[in-house]
Amino acid sequence: MCGIAGIINLNGQPVEIMNVKKMTDAIKHRGPDGEGQWTQNNVGLGHRRLAIIDLTDAASQPMFSKDGRFVLIYNGELYNYHELRKRLQTLGYQFQTNSDTEVLMAGLIIWEEAALKEFNGMFAFAFYDTHTKKMILARDRYGIKPLYYSFQDSVFTFCSEQKGINARSGFKKILDHEGLMEYLTFQNFFTDRTLTVNLKMLRAGHYIRIDTKTNFVESPTEYWDFNFSSDLSPTSDQEYLEELDRLFRAACEKTLISDVEVGSYLSGGIDSSSITKLVALKNPNLQTFTVGFNLSNIFGDELEFDETELARETALSLRTRHHEFILSSKSVEDSLKSIVEHIEEPRVGQSYPNYYASKLASKHVKVVLSGAGGDELFGGYPWRYFRQNGSHEISSYAERYFHAWQRLMTSEEQRTLLKPIWRQVSSVDTFDIFKKILFESKITPQDDDGYINSAMYLEAKTFLHGLLIVEDKLSMSHGVETRVPFLENELVDFALRLPPRLKVKQELTMNHIDENFAGNKKEFFYIKSKDGKLIFRKLAQKYLGPELGENKKQGFSAPDATWFRTRNRAFIEKTLFNSNNPLNDLFDVSIMKDLVNQHFNQIKNRRLFIWSLLYLTEALKSY
Repeated sequence: MCGIAGIINLNGQPVEIMNVKKMTDAIKHRGPDGEGQWTQNNVGLGHRRLAIIDLTDAASQPMFSKDGRFVLIYNGELYNYHELRKRLQTLGYQFQTNSDTEVLMAGLIIWEEAALKEFNGMFAFAFYDTHTKKMILARDRYGIKPLYYSFQDSVFTFCSEQKGINARSGFKKILDHEGLMEYLTFQNFFTDRTLTVNLKMLRAGHYIRIDTKTNFVESPTEYWDFNFSSDLSPTSDQEYLEELDRLFRAACEKTLISDVEVGSYLSGGIDSSSITKLVALKNPNLQTFTVGFNLSNIFGDELEFDETELARETALSLRTRHHEFILSSKSVEDSLKSIVEHIEEPRVGQSYPNYYASKLASKHVKVVLSGAGGDELFGGYPWRYFRQNGSHEISSYAERYFHAWQRLMTSEEQRTLLKPIWRQVSSVDTFDIFKKILFESKITPQDDDGYINSAMYLEAKTFLHGLLIVEDKLSMSHGVETRVPFLENELVDFALRLPPRLKVKQELTMNHIDENFAGNKKEFFYIKSKDGKLIFRKLAQKYLGPELGENKKQGFSAPDATWFRTRNRAFIEKTLFNSNNPLNDLFDVSIMKDLVNQHFNQIKNRRLFIWSLLYLTEALKSY
């Protein structure tokens, strides 16, 4: 729910309330149900509201404590707010509303930063003490809700989206070439960088303290991190399965807390289907949403990318009110500008299917459930888990794994493509960035378990984070809140500690598939090896029956490898091979054309690279 924004003048000058309003106006799509701004001396806070829990004006923000001392702006939902409310009442707190916002505020008043470990849900917030003049900014464990910040010209600003910071009077938007280099390596940002100089994203599971009296901004502090430890007490596989069943059911139920209708995305996969099954038992009028693809003139493996028929069958068996929307190649072109506007810094994959899915859901509900997180927690990407492969050297392991994660282009290709700016970016060591994240796991792989846990840590910290940003930005662009039952704290804590043998087959060595692979990953891995998400598949069979529970892994992908060579080709050439393309100042144009033509001529699948070029071309128009 909602969007937040704030300004702190570190030179002590008073904040003008109209400057705060400019920021909240820029993110009004996140909160069409109301707005509020507040200033006191050199501090200003703003909020846009999407009303989900306690629809009364009493739950509006900024929210103030009864004595007026504390001020809170908050974006998110606490799934355990009923339990926390009871605990806080026993400690003497008297509530004025029925909102989870006040529960979050009360927790911070009583427990201070320790409250962060008590919150089960998704959030980004700013909490200010008007007596001590101290503020805390924080983001949830997994990064479901975004939060950006910037320090420029003695002004510290923060917002749910970059566009709020860009709207502040006096903010200078400058392209970060080092951030561009990072994106071109991973098709993502592994660090807190964006494409804009001095504009960063607060990392998931972190908070920042700010003293507005002394004008001191502390470095971000981590309060939680993924820990794939495989340290559950040994028990039978059946007992593991029963505990997973209990926790998954509880997670789905917790994420239903709402004073408005909740719907669910429904693909043909086991994650969204299992969520829908459990939710439909509680809500017989559940609305479900599927996006599919027009496969006319599509051949080969891409014919299996559309799962609308399977989703339709699942919806019929669960008796949901089902809605679907079919995308064509034209959908790519029609949505590009809006997607770039809302996602802002580019992220993983092609995001136009997500854009249309949230647009479809927005016509019917304000809250929708997603299966995001299931793959990262339970081993859904077996082609990306780097096993030991006979190597006992952690450094050589990291180096080989890094080459597998260069999603868009190799280091050699980057040097030639970025020739016009190479002197400015040659010092960027993307391998060092990769190693730093990989080794943050504090796992020193000694056997296959260690290597798989290390790989899953990297996926959760980077790939999942990118997916969550895309999902939040695109759903909120349509005034819809997405919730992710797989990222409920107790379920996550259990999944992190499960032995890898219950997720992926231990006897297999890695068979790496390039992420541009046009073939069918489910054919390559699941029909041949049945590898991936082993324990959750067993649970899904219980919910959905053996046929659907055994359904093969298929990502939310469009047949764009073919579309980009055929129906979208003219659009791609017109957009990229243009004398006014802002990429011409950054890239060697002839190299860019050669790489794109590799795709057109079916020499190499460059679908991810081409999407990224289209995205960057549109994004750089604002710099």
